[in-house]
Amino acid sequence: MELLKVLVIPEDDPVAFTFFTGYMAMLAASVFFFFERSRVEGKWKLSLLVSGLITGIAAVHYYYMRDYYVQTGENPTALRYIDWTLTVPLMCVEFYLLTRPAGAKKSLMWKLIIASAWMLVAGYIGEAFTDGSAGHSVLWGALSTIGYIYVLYEAWFGEVAKLAKNNNDPAVEKGIKYLAWFVLVGWAVYPIGYMCMPGGWLNTGLGWESSNVDLFYNIADAINKIGFGLVVYGVAVGSKKTDTPATATA
Repeated sequence: MELLKVLVIPEDDPVAFTFFTGYMAMLAASVFFFFERSRVEGKWKLSLLVSGLITGIAAVHYYYMRDYYVQTGENPTALRYIDWTLTVPLMCVEFYLLTRPAGAKKSLMWKLIIASAWMLVAGYIGEAFTDGSAGHSVLWGALSTIGYIYVLYEAWFGEVAKLAKNNNDPAVEKGIKYLAWFVLVGWAVYPIGYMCMPGGWLNTGLGWESSNVDLFYNIADAINKIGFGLVVYGVAVGSKKTDTPATATA
């Protein structure tokens, strides 16, 4: 009878460490967001549910990615893009949910979902099917950037930004601004990692290798996904209460 194989974290491998830490951090975040749904106003419950789904889906994928990495020592590219294809569009949905009380329409939500999905599909083709040539990497990287620029524009200057500014709720306006910074700064880690792969600009120009890019991806995933949820939670507990009819007094 074969003994169960125990996964061992290499003591000198920070990438393996962040895979395990990321898994536990996002699992804990999901539990927090699901439990806190009962404490927020009704209009924000769906937003907290989506936050819990984002970190929950990521936790499941990190469970498998950590095992894959420990056993093979290779980048779990396919698993990572499956995770991103599910969670990043949900992160974009948060922009719609936060501005929905101010009049955001479903068409805005679908535009954000399509843009984020386009960004990820193009990025996956560029990374997973690379032939090592700069032309392939640049072409699909440029196509992927179109989707990213659209989401970035909406968050800073487009309909999302305008709805947040005009909704007369400082908590929502501040929350959208924080999420916009996550897209601008936090998401910048991913194209940097993309350009470190064979054929990428940083790989061919500066000789940067993609062997340790998972370390930065893991840290960025935890910060961005948990951070998105915490911003949404902050909006939910800090926003103006829905107006209710005044109680008659004698």
